[in-house]
Amino acid sequence: MVKKMRGNIFCCAIAALLVATAWAAPHDGHEGHDHGSHTADHHHHLHHGKDEPHPSHKGVDACHLLAPHNADFAFSLYKKLASNPDAQGKNIFFSPVGISMALSLLAVGAKGSTLSQIYSGLGYSALTPEQVNEGYEHLLHMLGHSQDAMQLEAGAGVAIRDGFKVVDQFLKDAQHYYNSEAFGVDFSKPEIAAAEINKFIARKTHDKITNMVKDLDADTVMMLINYMYFRGKWEKQFDAKLTHKADFKVDQDTTVQVDMMKRTGRYDIYQDPVNQTTVLMVPYKGNTSMLIVLPNDGKMKELEESICRHHLKNWHDKLFRSSVDLFMPKFSISATSKLDDILMDMGMTDAFDYKADFSGMTEEVKVRVSRVLHQAVMSVDEKGTEAAAITTIEIMPMSLPHTVILNRPFLVLIVEDSTMSILFMGKITNPTA
Repeated sequence: MVKKMRGNIFCCAIAALLVATAWAAPHDGHEGHDHGSHTADHHHHLHHGKDEPHPSHKGVDACHLLAPHNADFAFSLYKKLASNPDAQGKNIFFSPVGISMALSLLAVGAKGSTLSQIYSGLGYSALTPEQVNEGYEHLLHMLGHSQDAMQLEAGAGVAIRDGFKVVDQFLKDAQHYYNSEAFGVDFSKPEIAAAEINKFIARKTHDKITNMVKDLDADTVMMLINYMYFRGKWEKQFDAKLTHKADFKVDQDTTVQVDMMKRTGRYDIYQDPVNQTTVLMVPYKGNTSMLIVLPNDGKMKELEESICRHHLKNWHDKLFRSSVDLFMPKFSISATSKLDDILMDMGMTDAFDYKADFSGMTEEVKVRVSRVLHQAVMSVDEKGTEAAAITTIEIMPMSLPHTVILNRPFLVLIVEDSTMSILFMGKITNPTA
């Protein structure tokens, strides 16, 4: 008898709101694109089906060009989120690739210093827009290939004010490179517009994120939405019968009770003496793994201040297969981040200012970004695929296993192995919060 798979669920949505700096009624004489004419298959990918080979890009997969820059951006963003006074003692969780992708979609419509600042903040200054856009096209194509082993869906939406003219090439490029679909919204009625956009986000995240957008500005003319949904099955599942109540030490003064899963098995592990950290790779079926980073007691702050993509590569190179007694809490967390100040702090100031140049998106009126919102949800349990008829036997060496007990704050990275993309990243400070 096969029970329904629950598995680990991670999803996120990012929304960038664009408001008119001087709202003007649409006028007919302007060349643009009337989104009202989109057909049901408007968002169909132009290049190839997911089972077809991807065309080669001068011998280098385009998405591999983005990977080191995206990793740098991930750690920079993490450090800014972690150092925020409001984040102290709280869980942090976000999708670095999702945010990079949303900002790259925004850059498709940007020109001049607005574009160069976005690219500089993302670490793309040495890349051309063609390389960046093809990189995301290829990344989305790669992420869509392992659907039998896991469920990973990513793409974008462009919500456009009814009657507002958008440059046709922007919509074509958004659809072609970022798997985007456009739809009309009546932003003059903010509550109705928010409900429509939340419905789109809920559909794309399988109802995991349902009420993200609130308090819309009636001057909003467009909203760019990026979503990512991942449902993974553990390559080797935990036995639910071994899950037990255990203490988790949030900080010096706070201990909470968690449902602690347990599994003894062969895992890739590395104990880093320099950073006083244990690193463990827990694979999912398909091309994705959970990288767990557990600093020694009291060493989290030091690790957070120094961690970068070179740590990631060093750990990856030094991991070795060994027997491990793994104790890991079950948890479901949700984190919402307002990214405006952080992105401006990273140099993307023009996009939020009256100097913004988004003439590649619309020439009808001057627009700027008013808000960038991000919400990510993570749920981890034993299940994976549970099938009573399947038995797996793991040959264990006689040596004593390493014991890894996740009973204090730890970092989590969900990494797509073939592209080395950090899909999700966070710190589990309190699994019960």
